[in-house]
Amino acid sequence: MSTAQVASSLEIGKEMVVGYDGSEASLQAVRWAARLAARLGEPLHVVRSWIISTAPRPASATTGYVPPLTDFEAAVLERLRRDVDRLGLTCEVHLHAVHGSAGRRMVEASEKASAIVVGNRGAGGFMGLRMGSTAEQIVRNAHCPVVVVPVDADDAGDPVDAELS
Repeated sequence: MSTAQVASSLEIGKEMVVGYDGSEASLQAVRWAARLAARLGEPLHVVRSWIISTAPRPASATTGYVPPLTDFEAAVLERLRRDVDRLGLTCEVHLHAVHGSAGRRMVEASEKASAIVVGNRGAGGFMGLRMGSTAEQIVRNAHCPVVVVPVDADDAGDPVDAELS
């Protein structure tokens, strides 16, 4: 039996953290945060929180076999790496996969972060809400400044990126 533990918290300094869940809004939040981090000359921590039902299926998963959580964590990190690599970010980037609810993990990260950046809506929830439940939880409970990048479903990447040009 494996004694390996999955990450359930972030080890960061007083640096910028951005949440990513695979949604267009979170993708735009990563772009926005990366441009700001590059201008400030500080690293960016891209965080993807997960539970088994939201994690990509690990390669080790087969019919009748549920892999250990460490395999799910590795699959989350691999997908995160692939998604972030596509963006061609110009700042120093650290990728993190943390097990647990996104709102809780980001609020915990806010205790050490210089700022938290999130998109206004995530991968789940109800269309038409101005701000997603996770973003609202973070705004209400964070211990540092929070930036909610206002991206509508029909927005393209250029307008948000242009704000920091």
